[in-house]
Amino acid sequence: MAELAPPGAFDIAALTEALRVLVLSPDVSAITTRQADNGLWGDNFLAFQPSERDEIEEVGTVAQYRRLVQLGVPNTTRPYRLADRILFRTLSRDQDPELLGEFAIPAEEEPKFTEVFRSLVREGACAALAEAGREEDPRLRGAAHKVVSAMSAFLRSPLAEDPFIKKGGGFQLHPDATPPTWWSLAMLSAMPSLQRERAGFLERLGQYLSQPAPTRSFMAAIGNHTMKPFYILLGDPIELDPKAKGLPKDIPLALHFVELLAGIGAEQLAAAPNASQGFMRLLEDVDSAGIWHPKNLRSQPKASTPLTYHCWPLAPDDGELASRQADITFRLACIAKRLGWQLEYS
Repeated sequence: MAELAPPGAFDIAALTEALRVLVLSPDVSAITTRQADNGLWGDNFLAFQPSERDEIEEVGTVAQYRRLVQLGVPNTTRPYRLADRILFRTLSRDQDPELLGEFAIPAEEEPKFTEVFRSLVREGACAALAEAGREEDPRLRGAAHKVVSAMSAFLRSPLAEDPFIKKGGGFQLHPDATPPTWWSLAMLSAMPSLQRERAGFLERLGQYLSQPAPTRSFMAAIGNHTMKPFYILLGDPIELDPKAKGLPKDIPLALHFVELLAGIGAEQLAAAPNASQGFMRLLEDVDSAGIWHPKNLRSQPKASTPLTYHCWPLAPDDGELASRQADITFRLACIAKRLGWQLEYS
């Protein structure tokens, strides 16, 4: 109703009631009741999932905040107000260790890398705030330009072609490399004015994301602190399954990537071959009523990565066909709208 329906297609009272029910729903309550009074979830910012290795007990603040956005919770409600306070503080020069979240101890152990940890948190905060509709806030715009400048320097450097170093029998991302991340791409996708101001950068970014992502296994490291590179984008991350007639192997991830690219521009999406081909293949299974309806849909597509926790699924699989179709039908329509396609309503 709020995102896809044309003006006048529904009564405002119906939307208001739907939002009231949503805010009180078990899905939303399961998230909001775990938020601490300081605005954080799990005392961390960036975790996509719990991790025993990293002593992370639950999904972090950025992912939970973004999930509330995806579920449609109004951005004026209390969970946002609490989180906004601390997220905006991460964009400042405030030296409070709390603003480093899960990186507070690593930063204390290696103070010279504090700003690198802070920059990583800043990217996540920028993505969350931009998607929640804060894109014109001057604090966010200033931080976003810093993120874009770091990415732009990387894309212009030799590291863009070979961003790895050999370390301990394996490979790590070069410590000076600042490639695109899922957070920085989400931030850009939600900030049209920033896109207009950095048009030349967007062209370089589109070219970079059109190349196949490397298959080499590697880790990301800041000083002695190593992380799994879930968040890093080194090209088009979408793999197509030839056995499934070119469907993406991870449909939720493909839809998320396509939607972010669509928010930046149709030309960026068209330049990424796997992403654009996977999107068109999904559209082939849309029926005459506009519903995604592939043959033999026995279950909801599963995500193979925690990257899409915040946006998949929004409708749990209750065993009925409609619940298995709802998310993809909705996503395809959202992508089409972002691309400027004409939607038909019935």
